[in-house]
Amino acid sequence: MSHFRDHRLQLHLEKNKNRARLLISCADQPGIVAAVSSYLSEQGANIVESNQYTTDPEGGMFFLRIEFECEHLSSKKEQLENEFTSISNKFEMDWKIAYADELKRMAIFVSKGEHCLLELLWQWQAGDLIADIPLVISNHPDLRETVESLGIPFYHIPVTKETKKEAEQKQIELVKKYNIDVVVLARYMQILSAEFVKEMPYRIINIHHSFLPAFIGARPYERAYERGVKLIGATSHYVTNDLDEGPIIEQDIERVNHKDNAEDLKRIGRTIERNVLARAVSWHLQDRVLVYSNKTVVFE
Repeated sequence: MSHFRDHRLQLHLEKNKNRARLLISCADQPGIVAAVSSYLSEQGANIVESNQYTTDPEGGMFFLRIEFECEHLSSKKEQLENEFTSISNKFEMDWKIAYADELKRMAIFVSKGEHCLLELLWQWQAGDLIADIPLVISNHPDLRETVESLGIPFYHIPVTKETKKEAEQKQIELVKKYNIDVVVLARYMQILSAEFVKEMPYRIINIHHSFLPAFIGARPYERAYERGVKLIGATSHYVTNDLDEGPIIEQDIERVNHKDNAEDLKRIGRTIERNVLARAVSWHLQDRVLVYSNKTVVFE
């Protein structure tokens, strides 16, 4: 860890030691915001950011993200959560409180392509991506030196058709050993099994080099070139058992034209991919993404 990042991280932890985020999903009904706001006020908390969304004013789903500060928060966590249950039960909420000084532990999976990995590591080094990165896992050894130069353990776990199940078991064991909160597939180029996905529902983030739902699966740039597209893009989404069909977190596009061949599309696409993935990961780390019905609400 660089001294610069270490300093930025310490400043962040100190600044946010009394800050938390309350995330709520439930059926829309009168009185939710009033009840939550009153409760936080009674606890001596000050709301510093609040975002809400309703899918349908009549009988839809309601989503709320409140960021608040509360003096001596570390000693009040259990009380805050225990006493909030009366409100959550009344409105039948799915909810959680995330504490800003409890860094999420992120594992990065990568193959040979380095651009998405490097973007995440650059932002992490700069203190812009607030997380712990206890390890990087790859099915190729190519990026070991890049990763280990930053003091991050690198695990090379080869994957073949014959060894895939055994390799995944090793990966799952490492994820558990390091208490990983979120797995980021930075162009990992392998399909995870249902057993792996089940271990971390909506906590595996993928980048797909296509503006989904177009050109799912392999070789999207070649297929986009053959189709003569005028826009290319990238999509970051949570991984589910349906290939490239998980809840979408972020997308972006760039214009191209007839002069761009398949290699040009790949070059342009790499920039889009790394930026889209970094934004999606950052929003997840900040608890800005709520999932419902294979969709997301993203409070940017």
